[in-house]
Amino acid sequence: MSELEPLIETFDAAAGYLDWAAFGPLSPAVRAEMNADAALLGTGRRTGIDLVASRVDEARELVATVLGCAADEVVLQPSTTHGLLHAMQGLTGAVVVSAQEFPALRITARRAQDARGLLTVREIDPADGIVTVDAVAEALTDDVTAVAVSLVDFRTGALADLSGLRELIGDRLLIVDAVQAFGVVDVDWAAADVVCGNGYKWLRAGRGTGFSRFSDRARERIEPVLSGISGMQGDAATTGFPPPLPTAGAYSIAPSDPLAASRLAVAVRDVVDAGIPAVAAELRARAQDVMNLADRYGVPVLTPRDRHAGIVTLLPDPQDAAPLAAALANHGVTVTARGATIRVSPHIGTGADSLQLLGDALAQVATTRVVVIDAPTGELDLGALES
Repeated sequence: MSELEPLIETFDAAAGYLDWAAFGPLSPAVRAEMNADAALLGTGRRTGIDLVASRVDEARELVATVLGCAADEVVLQPSTTHGLLHAMQGLTGAVVVSAQEFPALRITARRAQDARGLLTVREIDPADGIVTVDAVAEALTDDVTAVAVSLVDFRTGALADLSGLRELIGDRLLIVDAVQAFGVVDVDWAAADVVCGNGYKWLRAGRGTGFSRFSDRARERIEPVLSGISGMQGDAATTGFPPPLPTAGAYSIAPSDPLAASRLAVAVRDVVDAGIPAVAAELRARAQDVMNLADRYGVPVLTPRDRHAGIVTLLPDPQDAAPLAAALANHGVTVTARGATIRVSPHIGTGADSLQLLGDALAQVATTRVVVIDAPTGELDLGALES
């Protein structure tokens, strides 16, 4: 039995579920821990309430273990977006963001610009929306103080070059949306100054399990504008206007939900115990299985073959898009169809049964594919024929 086998065996989602980049059905361990802690909170006993409350520190320490940082650099958040809001609202200068980024990044940056007038958003529009070192380099000027990027692009599955970006931007802050990567991508997180993520996708921990890491350098430069009662020094009895905490806790508004922390702790512990490098390698292998099926049945793949994690984005020919979406639904395959693309996201527990359903759907479209005729010449488009 491989080291990953115990974790793989915990996957019990229905066959055909290939949408982990959208939502990760809760793991058995998460469901069990959530129910146990909920029962403790229902007793009204101080010991039970305090025990569940301790999950907050446990989750912070486990996240810090993955990120390779001190626990006091990590603060739990209700979502990835909450963490990014703290980062953007406290920034000054200019931040480079892709115009095709997930809204959690580009909208929080724009809101900060409009709200305080201390931050300017510098948008870039790289090919296919994939942020590269070269694309960022073209936007760097002396007034740029930060670069914000998703480690894994939500549309294409492209994996950003964190070390390359770090080397390029020098002393500027690197802000990373890690929601599509944390726990399933083996990367040197030390390259980032701010890391914001959530456990409701690949970690299978459910919503509300967000977190942020603010490095020493980030805390020096990002004002905790949105800091609330949980982010201040002192306690509820402290009068006046207490200063913010000297730790990442300053970037919080209210006390963390201990049940969410419990779910996050269990989920992170599972991937840490299995070994994130092994999880990352297995996930890439499942993504390659999807790419192989797409290649077999002549469906173009938008995802970069050399830099990806678990997301595989298909870009079917226009005449195939609707039939493919229908075939996937009819075969019980759950994916995300967005515009002209179909995003397929397997996990390490994706079995042969799910891949078989995907292959059957792709095969159905291939066998009924319409042959395109070039009207001016009357020539067949051989690329439209199944090989």
